[in-house]
Amino acid sequence: MLVSRRSSRPTAASRRRVRPVVAVALAGGAALMALTGCSALDFKEDVCMGDEYPVMTVNGTGSACVSNDDKPPSGYVRYPEGKVPKHVDDKWDVYWRTHTLDENGKIIDDPDADEAG
Repeated sequence: MLVSRRSSRPTAASRRRVRPVVAVALAGGAALMALTGCSALDFKEDVCMGDEYPVMTVNGTGSACVSNDDKPPSGYVRYPEGKVPKHVDDKWDVYWRTHTLDENGKIIDDPDADEAG
């Protein structure tokens, strides 16, 4: 019975061919990150899911998400047009942490904001 002495290990020549492929892949990935401004690393969490809209408490900084098919629950109102937070920590999400709406819909400073900050 004849047994082959061939090894299944890659030869030095085949390993040398793999290195340039890896280098090209890494360089391509770096170029992609540079061209996109690292947008893959700039994930922004939505305030609500796609089929919901955000609402806030009257005279407070509480918030919730409501189904697009429903009206805000008692004690909650929609954010003023153009001042709706879309993503966690965006301009309006941060703003509404220290501001609220009174019972007449007027924007006021949250009276408890100094205690929380």
